[in-house]
Amino acid sequence: MALTSLMACLHLGRPDDAVLAVSRDLAARFDATIIGLAAKQANMHLSAGAPGPVEPHEHEVRKFRDWADSAERAFRGAFPATTNLGWRAQLTFGPAAEFVAREARAVDLVVVSTEPRDHFIFPSGCAEPGDLIMRLGRPILAVPGSASKFAFGSALVCWKDSREARRAVSDALPLLRAMKRVDVVEIVEPRRSDEARESLSELGEWLRRHEVEANCAPEPPRGTEAAQLGGIARDLEADLIVAGAFGHSRLREWAFGGVTRDLVLSADRCVFAAH
Repeated sequence: MALTSLMACLHLGRPDDAVLAVSRDLAARFDATIIGLAAKQANMHLSAGAPGPVEPHEHEVRKFRDWADSAERAFRGAFPATTNLGWRAQLTFGPAAEFVAREARAVDLVVVSTEPRDHFIFPSGCAEPGDLIMRLGRPILAVPGSASKFAFGSALVCWKDSREARRAVSDALPLLRAMKRVDVVEIVEPRRSDEARESLSELGEWLRRHEVEANCAPEPPRGTEAAQLGGIARDLEADLIVAGAFGHSRLREWAFGGVTRDLVLSADRCVFAAH
């Protein structure tokens, strides 16, 4: 897989400097086309005598256009003139995530903010990372609001021998090749450490065949899995976390505070996730 095209999914009505900065660095490194996108689900209102919801109010349409125009100016101003850019904005009748998923059919990666939006000011704007992971069929790069660039330094791969982790590592190969250091960690009980070492050794060989040199090691569990992985990422000074998403049902992940939610939505560094 090559990283030839990116999509930057922007919030409306507020700056998205972190998403733009990370997207700019990725586009420059991989000479990628980048599409900026802004979407909001319309607030459909009922009208007397109408069988169902009708068109959004004109003032909502005008406000959306104003916010979309502002977002487009910020998007285009964030990239050098030589970057191949595209722009899409839509006031949608269904969930914004559905529109994003359709528009992402021809991109390799979707970059999205983990910063919470203001539900009182803009209750249906953009799309949440959790919704996107489940709908896209593409990986996401979740960016914390503190990010000012994408550093091609160290990456931590959170490994489990599952389809989600395999998909994430495969999709992340272009980024992993570009990193200076890659560590692969699997959290397993001590009784399974020999089995894990064998599995990790095979994964390391596979990564080498794809031009990625990685340090692979099992780790015994200490506390919650997400907290432990976050601590390992901090100890390694990792710039990027790579993880499979939603190993259980999405409902169970949200209800019980799963690893996906804690890593993707709460990490203090960029997280590459795939389902």
